[in-house]
Amino acid sequence: MEFGGLISGRYSVRSYRPDPVEDEKLQQVLEAARLAPTAANRQPFQIIVAHTEGRQVELQRIYDRNWFVAPPLLVCACGIPAQAWTHRDGKSYMDVDVAIAMDHLILAAAYLGLGTCWVGAFDRAAAREVLRLPDDVEPIVFTPLGYPDDQPREKKRRPLNELLRYERW
Repeated sequence: MEFGGLISGRYSVRSYRPDPVEDEKLQQVLEAARLAPTAANRQPFQIIVAHTEGRQVELQRIYDRNWFVAPPLLVCACGIPAQAWTHRDGKSYMDVDVAIAMDHLILAAAYLGLGTCWVGAFDRAAAREVLRLPDDVEPIVFTPLGYPDDQPREKKRRPLNELLRYERW
């Protein structure tokens, strides 16, 4: 698959088949996240892979949608603030670094025929409890990971000319 087709074809999957994800494919998507660029190459993140089988009720406390726990795997990208590069004005790049890593994971998954859905509107307290996160680790984003059982819908995006400026504002 060419890169342009991958980018335009990837979509947020909200229906999954129960088929297991092969270990080789899981390792490939995790490796894509590991190779993502981060500020000062700090890699201030950890990725948690949770199997959903037998844990659906518990995991659904994090995000209360049936499709969230329907595939065999759930992935959480967590940030570690103490490890993140910080700009001289005090802005931490942790969230940016975690987002880049998760985006690499999601694109690798799409390339391999797996579905994902970026989930940021989750219950942070439930995520901390269910995943037993230490106090110095922040859950940033989740995605289910499995084989899609639906079809992509039409993407609604603003035209490029509404998002682009050259040289100055």
